[in-house]
Amino acid sequence: MGKKKKVPGINGSSSADIAFMLLLFFLLTTSMDTDQGLPRRLPRPPENKEQMDEQKVNKRNTLTVMVSSDNRIMCAEEEVSLAQLREKTIEFVENPNNLEHLPEKDTITIPFFGVQTVTKNHIISLQCDRGTKYQTYIDVQNELAAAYNDLRDIASKKQFGKPFRGLDNEEQKEAIVKLYPQRISEAEPKKYGDTKKKK
Repeated sequence: MGKKKKVPGINGSSSADIAFMLLLFFLLTTSMDTDQGLPRRLPRPPENKEQMDEQKVNKRNTLTVMVSSDNRIMCAEEEVSLAQLREKTIEFVENPNNLEHLPEKDTITIPFFGVQTVTKNHIISLQCDRGTKYQTYIDVQNELAAAYNDLRDIASKKQFGKPFRGLDNEEQKEAIVKLYPQRISEAEPKKYGDTKKKK
């Protein structure tokens, strides 16, 4: 019998290099979806006990917005839609008629606007249940931010002839922000349950 020919083995020395280059290629060319949060600036903590006691007493300065596990929105203990949430937020932040159940107004001097009465101590407290859908949470955030944007755009157009986002002058932007400071406080999600009344 003749000798069998040996089949030459495959040279695998370059396989690792090829695999590494493919991995690097996919890492560089593949984009991953990332959730973008919305910026929030929390109000400054009270500097002394007297201020803390004052904030506790003045409940009129706080608007509580709750989102339940069944994705219902409660604003000031009343169930509302997203559109109604924006309207109620605008009314709360502006308090145009200086109503007693809405935030108290302080008189301050603002560049370009002069002496103005504003609700500088108002706070919107956003509280969500752990079971709240992420999209509902984002929708509520967007409506709260949109309420501030609407107020700022109206004031900016009236004073400067262009919407707030179209302002190039930083001093003008700062003046609008002082007129309508965005004060949204977000609590850590808890188990609140749904908003259906128990019989």
